Amino acid sequence: MTVPIKRILLVDDSPRDTELALNALAQNNLANEVVALRDGAEALDYLYRRGPFADRTDDQPAVVLLDLKMPKVDGIEVLRQMKSDPQLKIVPVVVLTSSREEQDLVTSYQLGVNAYIVKPVGFKEFAEAVKQLGVFWAVLNEPPPGSMSSVRSKA
Repeated sequence: MTVPIKRILLVDDSPRDTELALNALAQNNLANEVVALRDGAEALDYLYRRGPFADRTDDQPAVVLLDLKMPKVDGIEVLRQMKSDPQLKIVPVVVLTSSREEQDLVTSYQLGVNAYIVKPVGFKEFAEAVKQLGVFWAVLNEPPPGSMSSVRSKA
C-alpha cells in the first residue's frame, strides 16, 4: 500500500518569503506538493472549496503554514474560522510570521494554533525553519483518522 504524499498549504502575501519557503522545501527533497496562496481570502476559498477552488477534489492539506499580516483576510481570521469548524479544526496550523507582538502570539494559541514561529531574518535560518516544519508536519506527524477528508463549501 502506498502512502499518499501529503499537501502543504502555504499562505503568505510576501512573494519573497513564499519563494524562499518553496526553495527550502524543494532543496530538502520534500516531495510534498505545496499550494501557495497570497491572502486569507484565497486560503478560506481553498479550504472550503469555493470560487476558483470549487472543483478541488483532493484532501485537505497535511498542514497550513499561515502568515498573520495579510490583505483581505488576515491570518488570525483564517485561524479563527478553521478552528471553529468541526471538519477543519483538526488540520494543523503553524503560524509562520514576522510578528513578534505578544497579542498575536496569545491570540493564536487561544484560537488553537499548533505552533507559532517567528520568521528568521537570514535566508539560511529561514530555510532551515521551513525545512524542519515541512519534515515534521508533512512527513513525520500522524494526523487523526479522517482528518484529510473533504470539507464542503460554506457560503
